[in-house]
Amino acid sequence: MTTLLIQTQSVPLTVNLPAIKSMTVEQFYEFCQANPDLRIERNVSGEVIVMPPAFSDTGNRNFKIAVQLGNWAEQDGTGEPFDSSAGFTLPNGATRSPDASWIKLERWNALSEEQKASFAPICPDFVIELRSKSDRLNELQSKMQEYIDNGVTLGWLIDRKNRKVHIYRPNREPEILDNPETVSGEPLLPGFVLQMEKIW
Repeated sequence: MTTLLIQTQSVPLTVNLPAIKSMTVEQFYEFCQANPDLRIERNVSGEVIVMPPAFSDTGNRNFKIAVQLGNWAEQDGTGEPFDSSAGFTLPNGATRSPDASWIKLERWNALSEEQKASFAPICPDFVIELRSKSDRLNELQSKMQEYIDNGVTLGWLIDRKNRKVHIYRPNREPEILDNPETVSGEPLLPGFVLQMEKIW
């Protein structure tokens, strides 16, 4: 059976499609291709998550994050940056789309062109998730832990509502910064400093 979880402003709506078996990777890719206006992820259980478009202010902040990361990556040259529209197939089988991410160049270049042109079977080295008004903090925290469990080296969960940044690293408890002016990507991203004034 295929289950659709449709995120709303308050609670997820669940739609069960009993006549349809759980989607294969290829079927999920086709489903996403057939619905290009939807933001879609798939969790490790195979549930398809349909998310609403980002609110305008969240989209604006996502863009500002992507610009800062992209400008740094262009100068640094050791990896490839991605915005919130990029989906990745994690080692656990989930397909996730972080709000911003970065992958070391040698890892990205090891993929085939066919893999790059789909939901690439790779976990980013660095991810950022920006909490919008409709996001539940505990769900984003679980997603961040999933990223770490699948190979992310550094992850930032930006909670605009409470002006906090949760920093995730393997084998460590999350570090929480309260209303920081900047957040540093050292040592993974040498020289990358996210200016939070533009994000809050």
